[in-house]
Amino acid sequence: MANLMHSTAVAQDIEAHGEEPRAGDIHDVRPIPRVTIQAFCESEATAQVLEAAARDRRMARAHVKVHLGGVPAAVDFYQSAPTPNLIVVESRHAAADMLAELSRLAEVCDSQTKVIVIGQFNDIALYRELIGNGVSEYLVAPIAMAEFMAAVSDLFVNPQNGPLGRMIAFVGAKGGCGSSTVAHNVAWSIASHYENDVVLTDLDLAFGTANINLDQDPPQGVAEAVFSPERIDDILLDRLLAKCAEHLSLLAAPSTLDRTYDFDRDAFSSILEAAQRSAPCVAVDLPHQWCAWTRQVLASADEVVITAVPELANLRNTKNLIDSLRDLRPNDHPPRLVMNMVGVPKRPEIAVADFTGALEMSAAAVIPFEPALFGTAANNGQMIGEADPKSTIAADFDFLAQVLTGKAEIRSEKKRSLGLLSRLGLKKKG
Repeated sequence: MANLMHSTAVAQDIEAHGEEPRAGDIHDVRPIPRVTIQAFCESEATAQVLEAAARDRRMARAHVKVHLGGVPAAVDFYQSAPTPNLIVVESRHAAADMLAELSRLAEVCDSQTKVIVIGQFNDIALYRELIGNGVSEYLVAPIAMAEFMAAVSDLFVNPQNGPLGRMIAFVGAKGGCGSSTVAHNVAWSIASHYENDVVLTDLDLAFGTANINLDQDPPQGVAEAVFSPERIDDILLDRLLAKCAEHLSLLAAPSTLDRTYDFDRDAFSSILEAAQRSAPCVAVDLPHQWCAWTRQVLASADEVVITAVPELANLRNTKNLIDSLRDLRPNDHPPRLVMNMVGVPKRPEIAVADFTGALEMSAAAVIPFEPALFGTAANNGQMIGEADPKSTIAADFDFLAQVLTGKAEIRSEKKRSLGLLSRLGLKKKG
């Protein structure tokens, strides 16, 4: 559960009036972004309120499921299911028993998941203890629809909480290394297996392939947004997005050459910020070019994924990218490395261990060369997980999705030094 502290002003108001302020007019509630909400209620009355809220136009973009059973049902459910962006649980227990229940829920809950608790007791001490233990909000039953929606809006729309979505930027070390394929499959995997809404943004405006790979032909896309930055808002973004699956939307590139695509440094900033406000995950497919705006996107991303092929030019370019990103993002996690098209028959290759050892980092995923599988998927407008769900490559993309969403750590591998390529400035271990 995320350790979200409530505002000082609200806490002072509670102390002054003895209870948490109730929500005002429902018309003051801002639209909820593309988040997944699952509720576990103990009473039919509460369930009916949440179901009514789910049908409201302000919740149209959210995915809401309401169950009965309270906290025990939630604990049992998440033993084998991924946790959503927000869990709502109702408990009729007093403080001690409620905290014990929530402690069991925390054991099966991802750290990024927010939790709203609906209880029976209007107790400032209980409220403080819940907030101090990582609960995002505490509401006292019976709740009103506007009150619940205002609480959700405050968690995901409040500007003080910053952007909702994490931005993951995918870039290739060299043209043709498969970075776009990796981006599309990872975005699909996050959306499909974790039921997190993902906005896939194809920024290769001239030659983007996301629309083909996902079997889409949207009439509009990212070009309409970038050439009219003054019009960017949630309404325009919704109109430009193409729905690819229940949790996956595409902001497609035009993939035409009827104009040139020369942009300023911050040309895509407003688009990506709008996408981040709209969904928990924004996957950005960057073209293989180094200019002011691609540099800015890489600098502002939460995660960067570099895809490389095990050969000399890729090694040089990967090292240059890592060095540049270290200067751009000195306080961030190093970029993730994906080794792609490994094991091409009769092609001299740098061994993966030598490649990663020279860079002094591990590979987040090693994707073997499987032209038949990738070719079939591309020709059918499918992702690898759709074309062959049981393949090891589908499992590799799933694992990479786990790493990028914080649900797994990179498997350690023994690094070996590279006994050549000194002209690239790579250190050889003694």
